[in-house]
Amino acid sequence: MLEYKVFSEEHTKPYVLLLHGIGGSANIFFPQIKEYKKHFNVVAVHLRGHKGSPSVYSNSSAFSFKDAANDVIEVMDQLRIKKAHFVGVSLGTVIIHQLLSMAPNRVETAVMGGAITKVNLISRLLLAFGKLAKNVMPYLWLYSLFARVLMPRKNHKESRNAFIKEASQMKRAEFLGWYDIAPTVDTTFEDVEKTAGSIPKLYLMGSGDRMFKKDTWKYVKNMPNTTCLFIPNSGHVVNLDTPEIFNNCSISYMKTKGNIHGSLLEEKT
Repeated sequence: MLEYKVFSEEHTKPYVLLLHGIGGSANIFFPQIKEYKKHFNVVAVHLRGHKGSPSVYSNSSAFSFKDAANDVIEVMDQLRIKKAHFVGVSLGTVIIHQLLSMAPNRVETAVMGGAITKVNLISRLLLAFGKLAKNVMPYLWLYSLFARVLMPRKNHKESRNAFIKEASQMKRAEFLGWYDIAPTVDTTFEDVEKTAGSIPKLYLMGSGDRMFKKDTWKYVKNMPNTTCLFIPNSGHVVNLDTPEIFNNCSISYMKTKGNIHGSLLEEKT
């Protein structure tokens, strides 16, 4: 069973599950938890290999994103949650895509910050470099390099440092376990439109996210029940770069199950 934390637990409130990025933890959602628990029962999950959760090598078979999604469903079953809102950042959005493909009946709405829909050319080159370097380079150096590529600007510094700090608590083997399945990200998204077309999906992308912004817009702009917003002055980790905007948009979207009350407009170009 994955380690998880429950914040607020009232029978009258709906549930929202938080899924972090690689090397992260529930700590990266600290700006959200304070606001979310006013409206929801909040469950922050630690994915495999993070904090007190089991190892990515717990299974006899090779670890996959399907295993990661089944882990989350197991937590829901343990807490007797039939259906929940999901909020994910970076790697967390990949797990949400897998859930939308495998078990759309468990998802009320999906909010995805810094979403990853495809392993593009730049990320493939980075992964190829990492594959060559991972046996000779300390994993934290590798992670720090990726963090600087994803969050290069001065206004990304706080988010970048938060992720590197969290990743420093992760074991090398666990990081590499997730690293090895990164090239299969595309498979988690390919069936989302078919299986979860009726489920409200909100993509919150930082205007400064040069790695994944264009691909995400390309693939989600024509999907039904889907809104994609680009948040100014924000990079890949939008929930930390612009927490107030992220909170307002996500809370509004989840409470109305598909609508946003605010000044941001859907990107059209």
